[in-house]
This record gives sequence, C-alpha cells and structure tokens, in this order.
Amino acid sequence: MDFYYLPGSAPCRAVQMTAAALGVELNLKLTNLMAGEHMKPEFLKLNPQHCIPTLDDNGFSLWESRAIQIYLVEKYGKDDKLYPKDPQKRAVVNQRLFFDMGTLYQAFGDYLYPQIFAKQPANAENEKKMKEAVGFLNTFLEGQEYAAGSDLTIADLSLAASNPTYEVAGFDFAPYPNVAAWLARCKANAPGYALNQAGADEFKAKFMS
Repeated sequence: MDFYYLPGSAPCRAVQMTAAALGVELNLKLTNLMAGEHMKPEFLKLNPQHCIPTLDDNGFSLWESRAIQIYLVEKYGKDDKLYPKDPQKRAVVNQRLFFDMGTLYQAFGDYLYPQIFAKQPANAENEKKMKEAVGFLNTFLEGQEYAAGSDLTIADLSLAASNPTYEVAGFDFAPYPNVAAWLARCKANAPGYALNQAGADEFKAKFMS
C-alpha cells in the first residue's frame, strides 16, 4: 500500500501507528506540500481533495486519517481489540475519534497554526478552547486506562498523535493528570510510538524553532 504523508503531520502519524499495531507495512511516499506535490495531476487522480494522509491500496484510494484507520483495522485486524465489534464499545471509539477530529486537534490547529503560518499573535479565546478540549479528554479518561475503556484502540492512536504535538508546542499537561498518565501509557504501549514522537519533534524543529 502506498501511503502519501509527512512525518510532522499528526493525522499521518495516527495512520502509521495503526499500521504498526496491525503489522501492516506501508510504502511511504513523502509528499512535499510546499513544493506542490499534492497538486500534481497524478496525485489529484488519487485524491481530488489533495490532502494528506492519502492511502492507495492497490488502486483503492482513501483519505482522512480516521477513515484510513478504520479501513485498515477492518481489513487487516486479526481481532477486534483495536476497533471493537460490540456496537456500544465501537460507538465510544467512534465518538473519541470524532472528538479528536472536531475538537481536540481542531482546537490546537485553530490556536497555533495562525501563529506559525500567518505570524499572527496568540488568540486568547482560541487558547481557552484548546485548554477546554484537553479538559474534556481529562474527564473522558477518569477511572479508565485508555480513551474508550480498558484496552488501547484506534481512538488512542489518533489522540496520541495529536497530543505530542501539543506537548512539543509547550502545552502544560500538569493540570490534566488523567491526560498526562494516559499519554505516558501510550508512550510505553502504543505500537509505533517512537515514529510518532520523531514526527512531533520534526514538527517542532521545522515550525517552532
């Protein structure tokens, strides 16, 4: 499977950790957005939305990281631990995935990306929303090991890609002890976490130094 990506991208890292958890090998295709490689005709045929990550599985193309994660576990998962078949357990995993996409990762981007890419001053209201998002996650984690219960799932892999980006940006997790403990757990137990951390560090080196 060809995987078009950038190491610094949290959504790309979520897919890479999912592939690592499944023992699936990705043929990595580094995609230089600054050079416009995502706007070339051959890429637009794969993904008219011209975004990364994009997966090409023998002619079947898919984008949006969480959709790719679900596809990989449904096609290659040897059991259902990463994405439970039980409707209620799966619903919680889905909720956490959508929370990451629409709230946690979104809040980080809304706060930090204008500062990085548009050289705008920090927006206090956006910072408040970012802290609120981490607070929600802290509440979700109360009394449980992982984001959707007692087992590590693709929800953790998605959220664990977003959170190191917060971390390298200097976010203080001390007021959110459940998140801090969960993140330490993911660092110790999530397959492929080393590449996730390396990608977050690359993001920091490229955009925050």
